[in-house]
Amino acid sequence: MPGVNASRTELERQDYSVPRHPEFRYKTEFQSHEPEFDYLKSLEIEEKINKIKWGQTANNALFILSTNDKTIKYWKVQDKKVKRISVMNLDTSQSADNGTTSSSSTSSSRGLPNGGSSEKSYNCANNDLPFPPGGYASLRLPVVVTGQELNPVARCRRVYAHAHDYHINSISNNSDGETFISADDLRINLWNLEINSQSFNIVDVKPANMEDLTEVITCAEFHPTHCNTLAYSSSKGAIRLIDLRQSALCDNHSKLFEEHEAPGSKSFFTEIIASVSDIKFARDGRHILSRDYMTLKLWDLNMDSGPVATFQVHEHLRPKLCDLYENDSIFDKFECCLSGDGHRLATGSYSNLFRVFGCTPGNTEATTLEASRNPMRRQVANPTRPTRTLTSLTRAVRRGADGNGNSNDFSTKLLHLAWHPTEDSIACAAGNSLYMYYA
Repeated sequence: MPGVNASRTELERQDYSVPRHPEFRYKTEFQSHEPEFDYLKSLEIEEKINKIKWGQTANNALFILSTNDKTIKYWKVQDKKVKRISVMNLDTSQSADNGTTSSSSTSSSRGLPNGGSSEKSYNCANNDLPFPPGGYASLRLPVVVTGQELNPVARCRRVYAHAHDYHINSISNNSDGETFISADDLRINLWNLEINSQSFNIVDVKPANMEDLTEVITCAEFHPTHCNTLAYSSSKGAIRLIDLRQSALCDNHSKLFEEHEAPGSKSFFTEIIASVSDIKFARDGRHILSRDYMTLKLWDLNMDSGPVATFQVHEHLRPKLCDLYENDSIFDKFECCLSGDGHRLATGSYSNLFRVFGCTPGNTEATTLEASRNPMRRQVANPTRPTRTLTSLTRAVRRGADGNGNSNDFSTKLLHLAWHPTEDSIACAAGNSLYMYYA
């Protein structure tokens, strides 16, 4: 029957919702940091933000940790109902009985600033406040009315300062929702979100003699589910896993992840390109993704003998390492990220390009995409690795690998990108623009 078929179709449509692309709208903006000056060290501190981390939400409010080189701030962003002043005028009506003015009537005269009246006043020493015969002037108190309109308001709840002698390179929230860590080149500090007057130093790699310094901390990250576990990377390409339950000062790691160079392959640039610029835990907490200048590496926490997978990102730049060293591009810090399901990973490159790799067994996906709104880009397949296009990544155009001879623009680099924790969407920051891609 037609009616039965129509109702069945409607019920099936309700059971299986049609997937829709996420919609992003502007919410708010606020100034996180201001330029500062350290008078003790005669050092200017830029307002530039180094890292931003989301905190756990509560009462429909968003919580954000942001840091510049020296100061960490804890922000709360919440929608507040807008309050407006609805009544603020001068009441010049009089009461004939007691000589006082009535508060229930409203003056018909046009009000002036400070409660003045445009009409001529009587017995008035000051034209701003008329004193009519038989009474005194009265000002009606302003009435504040709370409307239904919501406006996002950002408020700084805590400021964590004066705990780092060197520039802060990373911050990370703990899964317990109460603590976080901040790291600079030589130390990692543990903070309580509610206490900004003190922190605990849990890692200190500063030697007694600075001439003996051989490596520095480049990044630190808490485990997504185990509140006692964190990892930090170093400029020598090593990743150390530490357990906060072992001791108060965790200078001794519980696991060490590093890949040793093949004998005879060491050069002047070996240690520079081996420096880990970013690490990320997979959402399941089983794997760690690391990014050095040349490659992406995926590590299994249960196997510290070597990475389970290595993805080439800048291998085509190896002949140009001398030029990259001269223009300081070899010291660029590229971030990396994993999809929420752990099936793909991504990282940035030069010319506003970023690479997306499949990391599941048997997946040979390797795609180069450009953060651009121009769809008319020349597309060349990458011969170094079999490719499979991400056809569902809209508004992204694949560009040929630079190993084919295409020029690199080292002035345009895609350093920052992030994958949505639950949806197949990725955000890329290229220059002063933010590009959103959805799969």
